[in-house]
Amino acid sequence: MCIGIPGQVVALDETSPGNAWVDVCGVKRRVNVRLVCADDAAMAALPGQWILVHVGFAMSLLDEGEARETLDALRAMGEVEPDVGLFLRGGETDAVR
Repeated sequence: MCIGIPGQVVALDETSPGNAWVDVCGVKRRVNVRLVCADDAAMAALPGQWILVHVGFAMSLLDEGEARETLDALRAMGEVEPDVGLFLRGGETDAVR
């Protein structure tokens, strides 16, 4: 299954340019944000913004309302799709806590 999930950027990763720390359902993950940031000014503006994350990459910027609606839909899916529920609970082996 391929799925993108909303996360909120909490900080830029100072040790790895082009990456940021993103809170995805309470789990912090390192995400490459170069696809949504054209330059350093855009990168500096990322903390606090919502992004759509897929396999460790930010695919697009989201507004908060859209992010929360998507999370609600994914939580509903997680009740019937074990893989989605595991992902939302931070069950991925590469999750950084």
